Amino acid sequence: MVIKLDANISFILFYGITFGILIMTIVYTFVRYLYSKEIFYVSYCFMQIFSLIYILAYSNLFEISNLIKEISLVLASLFALFFAINYYDGKFLPKIRNYKELFFNTFLFNIVILTAFYHYILFEYLPYTIVYAILFISIVFNLKQGFKPTLFYVVGWSVFCIILFIFDFKDFYIQQNYFDLVLIVFAIEAMLFTISVAYKYNDLKRQNKEFEKLILQQSKFVKSGEMIANITHQFRQPLNNISYILINLKTRFENNRLDKEFFDRKVNQANEQLNFLSKTIDDFKEFYIQDKQKEIFLVKDSIFNAISILSADLKKHNIKLDLEFKTFEDIKVFGVKHELSQVVLSIVLNSIDILKNIENPEIFIKVSSSSAEVIIDIVDNGGGVKIKNLKKIFNPYFSTKKDGTGIGLYLSKIIIEDSFLGKLEVENEKDGAKFSIFIEKVI
Repeated sequence: MVIKLDANISFILFYGITFGILIMTIVYTFVRYLYSKEIFYVSYCFMQIFSLIYILAYSNLFEISNLIKEISLVLASLFALFFAINYYDGKFLPKIRNYKELFFNTFLFNIVILTAFYHYILFEYLPYTIVYAILFISIVFNLKQGFKPTLFYVVGWSVFCIILFIFDFKDFYIQQNYFDLVLIVFAIEAMLFTISVAYKYNDLKRQNKEFEKLILQQSKFVKSGEMIANITHQFRQPLNNISYILINLKTRFENNRLDKEFFDRKVNQANEQLNFLSKTIDDFKEFYIQDKQKEIFLVKDSIFNAISILSADLKKHNIKLDLEFKTFEDIKVFGVKHELSQVVLSIVLNSIDILKNIENPEIFIKVSSSSAEVIIDIVDNGGGVKIKNLKKIFNPYFSTKKDGTGIGLYLSKIIIEDSFLGKLEVENEKDGAKFSIFIEKVI
């Protein structure tokens, strides 16, 4: 392409600024898409790419055919439509229950049409008018839903259009032979969308947090059947022991051989069994608690809680579990106590599923520390994770099990990163997989 040299410097500079704004918008939305995977980012990105091609042709700074210019306009309009539909907040068609609502919504729709028409007459660029019109409908038809990020976008354009309309700015602008309004519209569009996206991103982030919280609770209920079976198994032996204690007391009493020493010994034995049952209930209850209160707590308490719940399952499958402290046992961290138990439980449960058909199955939990961190390594001898799955193992809904939900390890990573500001990593060792939890220790 050959640059036409007859354009003055200020003219080229103004177009250069517009090109720069468009390029920055394209890069920004593409990066946002890579991070969030929200489809409206990539559709907006493509709209701006074809808008950039259009404005390059429109500027006459480059020898670009009118055919390319018109094709880019059509494609930009299509991606504008796709973007606006995906960015839309609320319902497209409001419920109309009476003539009053019909009249009111028809009035609002006419306002949208007239405003969008003036938007096009003013700026003469169809893709941005499409976005403005559809998002305007989103606002006027969903007023009762409260504040939306779209409001920034629509109000910004509306205020700008009203001001230009009141002061008849376009005719004055043309008479003064200023730069084309199309250039200004590109700059304004980029700024308004950036502000709107910032609020949209925060809104999506909040929704994602709520979704993760819901999934966390659902994952606990998914495991509840298996854990209830574990607790039932753990209850059976203590209850049998209490039954034998009562039989012994009854037999001694009936034979007039019940002395105080024997009675006290049996009462103490019964209390030990009852304390065990009570602790089991507390462990199970703590696993389901929704309190997010952060506190300083002993790492060993969270680990013992998870092991206690899973002890029956470990015995059932003859899995040996060793807990080793390579640092002092009373080491502490700051965070949500029961959530660390949830993470340990999820990782150990994964190991149990793998070890069910392994000879001499073993799980090793090693707690160590550095000058700044507590490291909890959970290692099994189940053969490890396939290389192709190592990078995907923490992805939501990824599972190698037929009946797996694929949310346990995903949520474990979220918990460690959000509640503890730590890291959860996995790697293969000689005989199996090693999950490593890194949490800042309390000094």
